[in-house]
Amino acid sequence: MSETSATPPALESPRSVSARLDAHDLPWPQRPWIMAAICAVAGLVFHLLVDRTYTEPHAPWRDASAAFVAISAVVFVLGVEIRRWHWAAAFALLWGAVMGLITWHSAGYNLNGSPIEWPFWSGILAVLVATPLFQTRRDVAPDARFWKLWQMPYARLHNHAWTDAVIGAAGLAFVGVTFLLVMLIGEMFHLIGIDLIRDLLRGEWFGWMLAGAAFGGAVGLLRERDKLVSTLQRLVMIVLAVLAPVLAAALILFLLSLLGTGLQKLWDAGFSTAGLMLGISAFAVLLANAVIGNGDEDRSGNRVLHGAAAVLAVAVLPLAIIAAVSMQVRIAQYGWTPERIWGVIAVGIALAYGIAGVAALARRRRDFDVALRPLQQTLAIGLMLLAAFLALPILDFGAISTRDQVARLESGAVSAEKFDWAALAFDFGPSGRRALQKLAASQQTERANLAKWALAAKNRWDLRGPGEVDAKDAAFAVRPIEERVRVLPVGAVLPPEFYTAMGEESACRTSACAVYVLGEGAVALIARGSDPRFFVAGPKPGEWRESYGVTLGAEQPQKTDPDLETATIELRPVARRQLFVDGKPVGDPFE
Repeated sequence: MSETSATPPALESPRSVSARLDAHDLPWPQRPWIMAAICAVAGLVFHLLVDRTYTEPHAPWRDASAAFVAISAVVFVLGVEIRRWHWAAAFALLWGAVMGLITWHSAGYNLNGSPIEWPFWSGILAVLVATPLFQTRRDVAPDARFWKLWQMPYARLHNHAWTDAVIGAAGLAFVGVTFLLVMLIGEMFHLIGIDLIRDLLRGEWFGWMLAGAAFGGAVGLLRERDKLVSTLQRLVMIVLAVLAPVLAAALILFLLSLLGTGLQKLWDAGFSTAGLMLGISAFAVLLANAVIGNGDEDRSGNRVLHGAAAVLAVAVLPLAIIAAVSMQVRIAQYGWTPERIWGVIAVGIALAYGIAGVAALARRRRDFDVALRPLQQTLAIGLMLLAAFLALPILDFGAISTRDQVARLESGAVSAEKFDWAALAFDFGPSGRRALQKLAASQQTERANLAKWALAAKNRWDLRGPGEVDAKDAAFAVRPIEERVRVLPVGAVLPPEFYTAMGEESACRTSACAVYVLGEGAVALIARGSDPRFFVAGPKPGEWRESYGVTLGAEQPQKTDPDLETATIELRPVARRQLFVDGKPVGDPFE
């Protein structure tokens, strides 16, 4: 069901000079400049929010603000039209706020965690699906009753989705071309001694502004020529449609082969079977839609292509079933993790699309696409709502995973040494850390030591993977740093601040380290499996820093420019020092 357009065409509008596809969209010559300016400012603000050193503490509010600025700007420039532009502004700000909330929660969820986690990508998916839905509703709705999404014309919705993809990809390509051009111009002026452009390119703030301006300007230009974009979109769909028979034939052979080989070889392949099946399913849906087009008049008239689209639509279901079985096997073996929960959700979505394809073919057979289009529209709306819901901090996948993994540990399904302590410390959020604190108080010494080791780790790379830990290493790791460092020569004493600095060294966490005092304010650190590292006292009281390529305990040679015709040149033996362990030299000699 479709609705009439909300805004009638203006009388005597200059359509003869317009390159717009929709008769209701008047030319907007200033659009490229406005969009370029908006994105340039957004790029600068984004840089100011994310620009900080690695040593600075995490600031979730800055990450959230950066996400708000970036998402709002991109969604606005992609979806705005001069008519109902305030709708586009409200839509962009709403999704910017949602993504900011998601980023803020993700940034503070895990210890040292990145804001770019699974909820963030779920939110991005919701934005990508919601944008063409909004554009379609804006075009045809008589008012702002957005709950009537199911009554939108499919052809316009499908066209918006493909157009947004083409324009977005073209905009990103234009950004790359722009940087290449500016770099070449900078090198050209460098030849005559003018380095202004080269210096600007070295500044990250300029790079973000340039990228924003290029992307916004490109989107603005293409939106003003969407007739040309529509032609490009059709070309892309035609090219993709040609690939449909290839994938359809491959899927038929693959599924028939499974009847003889069984599924066991899929589990033994050493690759994520579920991920591969889901990826192929997504590609099958993409190619099937390229063939069936926006409507009956737009679908391919080639019977081979149309038959291939039917095969692809139906093949999604068995692929999703294989993915589901693979996920079930994996979960039975290793339990729940946030990644596996997201995987199960993805499998559910694939099953829904597979069932829709089979139902459409069963209902209309040759005209299966007529029944498939409204089902896909409903699925798209449901996918947007589901992705937005899952991205929000409502369900705690880390808590679910923590309960399951701790239950497996306590039941004996997994031993303490094979347990994934790093996941509990760094992947399962606050619930994982609380569980570690309880396990650290366990009466079982081995389990308690491993939990204390995980709690003391500053990052997940200080811990080993499941099955790689050793109870002795964990018991050693929880000892004070003073007991883990051997000081040489005998009788030498290290200042307390040196032990504080060494407490951050992952090399000394699970194995003994030896520190050889070379002189006042200079030491050599010897750790298992690595060359010696040299540390010197810093200029600030209590500071120790690593010395790279600097001679220790000797005067630095003075840089001179001697007269080689009169200078005294001689060969002298130079005494150097080198560390020996069990009589064998380690590392390079030093002065």
